[in-house]
Amino acid sequence: MMYGLYGDSGGWGAGNMMGWFGGGFMMILFWAAVIIFVVWLVREISGRNNEKPNSNSALEILKERYAKGEINKEEFESKKRDIASS
Repeated sequence: MMYGLYGDSGGWGAGNMMGWFGGGFMMILFWAAVIIFVVWLVREISGRNNEKPNSNSALEILKERYAKGEINKEEFESKKRDIASS
């Protein structure tokens, strides 16, 4: 009688789902991991290309500096125009 991979022992042979370290289940996990990795990679690459300076945060920082007295009104107005034009 032959036992093992091709045997008719009803065990962990190639004919069922759990043969070869989980068989179909491991194949599904592998392809899911590949797809998740590709999606993550595309998002990372496209996210870096689309980054733009946030003009609202620059204006908020400028307003804070003016409120603290670090810059005067002329400087504030000049920098505000620069931010708006970019």
